[in-house]
Amino acid sequence: MQVMSPSRGLQGRAAEFSVPGVARGLFARMVLPVVVCTTLLSGCIDVNVPDYKRPDTPAKTTWSQTAKALVSPADTIRLDWWKQFQDPYLDSLVSRAIAGNFDIKILAARVSVAGGQINEARAGALPTADFGAGAEFDKTTGQALVKQYNVATQVNWDIDIWGAVEKGVQAQKAEYRASEADWRAGYLTLVSDVSTTYFQILQFDDQIDQQQKTLRTNQQILTIYEGMAKNGLVPNTQVLTQRAEINRLTKDLLELHRARDLANNALATLIGVPAGEFTVPVGQLEKRVQIPVVPAGLPAQLMARRPDVVAAEYRVLEAYDVVGQAKLNQLPTISLTGRGGTASFALTDLLKSFTFSFLPSINIPLLDPSVRAHVKTTEAQTIVVEQQYRRTVMGAFEEVENALVNLDAHTKQRAELQEEVGHLKVVAAQIEAQLKEGVVSQLEVFETERTLLAAELALLENHQQLLSDTVTLYKSLGGGWPAVDVQKTDQASDPTSAHDAHAQLAATQESTQESSKGATN
Repeated sequence: MQVMSPSRGLQGRAAEFSVPGVARGLFARMVLPVVVCTTLLSGCIDVNVPDYKRPDTPAKTTWSQTAKALVSPADTIRLDWWKQFQDPYLDSLVSRAIAGNFDIKILAARVSVAGGQINEARAGALPTADFGAGAEFDKTTGQALVKQYNVATQVNWDIDIWGAVEKGVQAQKAEYRASEADWRAGYLTLVSDVSTTYFQILQFDDQIDQQQKTLRTNQQILTIYEGMAKNGLVPNTQVLTQRAEINRLTKDLLELHRARDLANNALATLIGVPAGEFTVPVGQLEKRVQIPVVPAGLPAQLMARRPDVVAAEYRVLEAYDVVGQAKLNQLPTISLTGRGGTASFALTDLLKSFTFSFLPSINIPLLDPSVRAHVKTTEAQTIVVEQQYRRTVMGAFEEVENALVNLDAHTKQRAELQEEVGHLKVVAAQIEAQLKEGVVSQLEVFETERTLLAAELALLENHQQLLSDTVTLYKSLGGGWPAVDVQKTDQASDPTSAHDAHAQLAATQESTQESSKGATN
């Protein structure tokens, strides 16, 4: 084998020797300088790779609105928790949203991007190879045309002797897991938004019905006042006041129709349908949607079940790996370059002789302020994501507490409202009986009906509040997703695509579709 030093046209003086033997000798002679340089540099720079530690947060062991002990998640929340409302139409809406919502598709695509970035980071530890071919034509005045043909290849390998590239791979794996958690959080938000928007639409339907009844009652009262005014029994101001009340009620009715249309448009967007091309059938909230039994206790490892908290912690882990990679990049690096090729003045002679070269090199970063500045930047960024994690945890505590407070208060208010409606129904029945006996006037009957309608409307609003509170509680508790221990995550796992997230989406979609067969779409 001929080995030649590279020169123009790959020509030069050849020397024969054993390439493997030379390579081993050169590599062995390179090890000692690297070790010496590393020892000297370690005394001048910080190359200690930090071990991951979950950021400390205030402990939260009790909740103000529950005295129950922590229970298993299986006893509290199912992954398909929305089915507990016992509304097949809601199940069909959730299924359509999972299949058609663009926000959830964006999050799934980001998981694919994160998977591709793992392969991109891993490629930094692999050799690269280039191949080229060319021809050169030289013409000098008075001389013949000179033709030269060449073929060359080059292989480069930056050896990851300190594990800097592997740290980058681990950082991208953490980002992949964080992206998966983002998808789960987006999925949970989507189902929650679909449910609450659907409940609002049905509430508007009931409110419109109640408002129309109230409007009819007030129109009957106006008729009575107008007759009494003609007989001089009431002043004309009473008639005008009642007409103004009808104007107000009519305006409120128009506002309810507007609000329903806007909510319907919002729901259409959530399920991936253009606004205006989808309409929820008119329904009654209390008859269509049942208030489920809320969890008797809170699941253990609450923070490990919330996807937003899991995503925030994975990004802290990612920041630790990025710091480690930045510190390891301060150490010397070894690169191996192999070149080979041939050149000839005639194509027929191109493959008759070859030249090879092997170029090992060491890069010692004696003075590179940007490298050390990058270490400081990554350490500062770690502080940022740690504080973001703490903020996410504190926000989760607040969300759970608020959900428990609202659910407890509205449950107690419901009992009072039910009693109020019951009392007013008794009063209305008695007034109706007195009207038949001639003891009271029709006006008093209408006034009693108006009061009863207002109380029933308040009870209806309470029903919608309880449904929304239940949705918020399920969401704040993690929506049934399993707990994730970031510190024990198997870093040896090799996620290189978004198959996991897509599989979760497909499985959940299939589950919801099975439950919604026969429902109106």
